[in-house]
Amino acid sequence: MTNEEMVKNYSAEMIEKMVTDIISTAKVEVRFEFEDNEQWSVVSTFVDDEDKEISLRLHADDLFQLYVGYYDADDEFLEILQPLKEEEKKIIPKGLRKIMRKVLDDEEGMRVPGHLLGK
Repeated sequence: MTNEEMVKNYSAEMIEKMVTDIISTAKVEVRFEFEDNEQWSVVSTFVDDEDKEISLRLHADDLFQLYVGYYDADDEFLEILQPLKEEEKKIIPKGLRKIMRKVLDDEEGMRVPGHLLGK
């Protein structure tokens, strides 16, 4: 199955797995990033054997996106961004949403214990 098919058809499962991984991590980095006029907070997990990054991004106006960055067979870096549906947003624990909002509002990243994000 391609990464595009995974994101399109199994985004909820990807988000659930990512959240499980994040809240079981000792320290989680929630970063602030920007490009041109866009700003977002982001939390990421990495699949080392596939050289893939899977992230949740929070933009202004409560817009969440699922991001997948990976290298294809030609070693070219590709990115997939998909806005989250309302039911997918509900998978994200309130603690994680609150910290991501704070990072975005303060324009400054944070390191927090993973177990606090699951509440």
